[in-house]
Formats: sequence, structure tokens, C-alpha cells
Amino acid sequence: MKQNNMLAMILAGGRGTRLHELTKKMAKPAVSYGGKYRIIDFPLSNCANSGIDVVGVLTQYESIQLNSYVAVGRRWGLDAKNSGVYVLPPREKADANLDVYRGTADAISQNIDFIDTFSPEYLLILSGDHIYKMNYAKMLAYHKEHNADATIAVIEVPMKEASRFGIMNTDEETGRIVEFEEKPEHPKSNLASMGIYIFNWKLLRKMLMADMKDSESSHDFGKDIIPALLNDGKLLYAYKFKGYWKDVGTIDSLWEANMDLLSKNNELDLHDPSWKIYTEDVTSLPQYIGADAKIEKAFVTQGCVIDGEVKNSVLFTGAKVAAGAKVIDSVLMPGSEVEEGAVVQRALVADDIKIGKNAVVGSADSEHIELVAKRVKGEE
Repeated sequence: MKQNNMLAMILAGGRGTRLHELTKKMAKPAVSYGGKYRIIDFPLSNCANSGIDVVGVLTQYESIQLNSYVAVGRRWGLDAKNSGVYVLPPREKADANLDVYRGTADAISQNIDFIDTFSPEYLLILSGDHIYKMNYAKMLAYHKEHNADATIAVIEVPMKEASRFGIMNTDEETGRIVEFEEKPEHPKSNLASMGIYIFNWKLLRKMLMADMKDSESSHDFGKDIIPALLNDGKLLYAYKFKGYWKDVGTIDSLWEANMDLLSKNNELDLHDPSWKIYTEDVTSLPQYIGADAKIEKAFVTQGCVIDGEVKNSVLFTGAKVAAGAKVIDSVLMPGSEVEEGAVVQRALVADDIKIGKNAVVGSADSEHIELVAKRVKGEE
């Protein structure tokens, strides 16, 4: 069922600094995940599967590759008449040097004219850097059922981790949000905001216009818009999401999200025919497993060549593991190569990086995952 009365805007402009070298020349939503996907594929596929025709992708930092990637709307079936994916870079100078959005709300404010072109009744706002599958049509139905002014998707997180998130305190019987706390030191609830909002567009437009004129505002949904709606007594509801959701903002969490694919109980299920995750169809040869290769619990994508040993690891398109090499508890991103005798353990190897002959990277005892983003020389 098409959701012609709801337009989606994906906030895909974060710097992604905690991913270090992975995002120095690439926007975070363009980073590879799960063998052959990119992070942005998930919200875009969710939109397509939820019957949303028009999607705006708001980009800013290191966005050239991301812009060209998402502009091909046919990957997600969003290229038909009256539908499409629109790339929306910043249009105003936030300061003298950078064309950037001043905050998440400012990103929407700068695109009010674009949104008005489609006259939506509802606006769906999404983060572009999370791994999950969600039916936004069901969330919209919940929004309508409660006659809400805004609905915020939440997920239950362990109480000990709640202080890392924006927390929604709700009336337990009705689900109405009574208080919002941004990363509280002593959280009262474990309902964390997923950065997924549905607003009634006319009301949000009015709020954004007022926010633009407020010189004291951070122009942010969490810090300004949502608190203002609550202060005005508007009806805000929490939509509880049950399922897999991962914020892949750090090297450790990106590694964990990839390793989750090896679990038999993984809720993401990338092969579910009823909720496909669409991506670029890269032309490559089938995977090749050598006669002497040893593979134990691995996720191996097309184009991989394995002659060595792979254990509890995820190999992206075109990764190579030479004879005598060992890859253990690691993620090899597209085109990476581990040469003869090299050992890679508890590491994430970036795109097209070579690990030289007999080199050793990572350690079984390390607390954090080692990012390998530069060529590692081995024996000549």
C-alpha cells in the first residue's frame, strides 16, 4: 500500500568521526556493511518496502560518493513516475567556511520548500546510519490511531546503557510521552529514541519556522523541537520497536553488527524475501574456495577467493585470503587482501587494503577491534 500522504527525509549528513579513516573521504551512510551492502541501503529499503514514494536524502560531509550512489533510485524501486530519491545538500552557509546544517531540525528547515512541493500530511524523519528493518506504514497507522501530533520510535535498551541515549519517559498505560531526557545521568526509563519520527507536517512546519528565528536554539529535534512540543502540551507517543537495531557509529559497533550476521538467531535476516534489502548489483565472479582452504562459521560474499583459513569472520565482495593466511574473528571489507602466511585477528580491514606476507594485525586479547586502514607491509 502506497503511503502517498507521507514523505520521508533521511538525515545522512553526520561526520562519522568515530569511524576514523573509514569516513575521512566517505560519508558514514556510504560505509559498507554485511558483505555487499551500504548502511544507507537499510532506511532506503525500509521506505521502499513501506510504500513510501518520495525520499529526500540530506547530505553534507564527504558526500560525493553517497550522492552518486543514492541518486540511482532504481536500486530501491524508487524511480517510477511520481516517486524518487532526491539528494539534498545544504543550501545556506552556517558560517563563513562551511556549507553545513546547524542541527537536525535545521536540515529539515532548509528543505521546507522541497517538502511543500509534495504537500504531505505526514513527514517521516530518519537517521541514515542505523542497521535495522522497520515497516514505517505500521508506525504511521499507530500515529493515526492515537491522533498524535508526533510519534517517536523507541527501543528498549539495557538500563545500564540508557544514559547514552535520548530517553522517552511515557505513561505506561497509554504510551504517551510525558518527558524527554537527552542522555540523562540517572535515567528513569530505558526507552531510547531511535532517531525515527513521524510529525504532522503542518504543525512541524510551524515549529520549524519559529525555531529558525530563535537565535538561542540549537536547531535540533532532541534539544529543541521535541521539548517545545511537550511544553506546548502536544500529543507525543512512543512507538515501541521490537527487532534488530544497531547504531554503527564506532569501529567496535560496526564490527559487532557484521559479526551478528554469523549468529543463527540473528533477527536481521538479510535473505528474507518478504522484506528485501536492496543494494547496488555489483558484477563480480562467484566466490572461490580452494581445495586446501579451511572455513569455519563464516559469511562469504561473491567474488571472494579463499585459499587459507577463515574462522568466525565476515568477508565482503572481492576479499582474498591467500594460502597459509589466517583470518579469525575479523571483518574484511570489499577488495581487501590477506597475503600468504599473514594473520588477522579481531580486526576490521578497510576497503582495498592489503595485509602483507606473514604480517600480523590485531590480537585475540585486545579489548577493542583494530581498524586496518593502511597497507601493512610484510616480508618481501
